[in-house]
Parts: sequence; C-alpha cells; structure tokens
Amino acid sequence: MILSDKAIQSLIDSGRLVVKDRVPDAVQPCSVDLTMGSEALIVKYWNTEGVLDFDTPMDHQKISGKEIIIPPQSFILAATKEYIELPNDVAAFVEGRSSIGRMGLFIQNASVVVPGFRGTLTLELYNANILPIRLRAGRKICQLIFFKMDQPAGQPYQGKYQNQKKTTATKAFLEKK
Repeated sequence: MILSDKAIQSLIDSGRLVVKDRVPDAVQPCSVDLTMGSEALIVKYWNTEGVLDFDTPMDHQKISGKEIIIPPQSFILAATKEYIELPNDVAAFVEGRSSIGRMGLFIQNASVVVPGFRGTLTLELYNANILPIRLRAGRKICQLIFFKMDQPAGQPYQGKYQNQKKTTATKAFLEKK
C-alpha cells in the first residue's frame, strides 16, 4: 500500500521516518520531494582501459558547487541533500519528477530503498538531451514514494551503502563473485 501525505507526516512526527533537511513543502499527496545536493561524481573515462567491470573500483572525478552541469548524453552520480532513515516496515521507490524528465534528465536510484536504510540517496542521472542541463543545489529533483510492508523486515538493511552521507560510487567490487 502506498502511503498518503497524512500517513507520511504521521511517521515523520512520530520519529519512525526521518527526512532531515527537507524543504517546507516536501510532503506531497503520496510522496516526499527530495532536493539536489552540492556534489556529484563522473567516471574518469580517460583513466580506464576502455571498459568498466564489476571487479575493479571505478575512478571518479568529484564535481561540487552550487551548480552542476551535465553534458549531453552523459551520466553522473549525485546525492540528495536530505538524509533519510526508514523504519523496518516501510520501503520506498525513488522517482524522478515529471518536470525534470520532460527536459530529458532521467533520474533513478537503482533499486528500492529498503527498510532500515539510513543515509543520503545517491541518484543515477542521465542527460538524454542534446544540450547540457544545469542543476542547482537545493532544487527539487526526485520524490520518494513510501509503501508499507505486510510485516517488518526480518533482516533490515545493513549493506555497504548504510550511513552514506555523500555521493557514493558503486561498491560492486566488494560483492562476492
């Protein structure tokens, strides 16, 4: 079941759901808007052997400031400004905002935000447009849609991205082969 604005606000008020640093009008009818942080990562493609693999840490260039420009047909990672903590019986999907998608900016988080997660969210951003797109820190960029699970998770999230507080590159190389 997707949670309503009233249910979301009730969870926030009770302290069970944490969304720190949210903008005043962040709670929407069935979601919470999140904003762009002030740093991003781009793969240093010029330092690769022409291919990326899952067994090797990737080399990234950090971009930070009040504005980040995504070149045409380019991919970057960026973090939300907001820090979240999900209770063990609530999960969330990250969705891009319609107004942003209509400019050709695809926004996603590679999976569901699982119960028990704590930290900022790293977003995968792709500029599908033929023009650069300028993003400003603090601008609403995505939304979290929360849903209640039928029971609390038996194993809440304790993974490799727990407690991240900045844009975080892939840690796939830490996974067992």
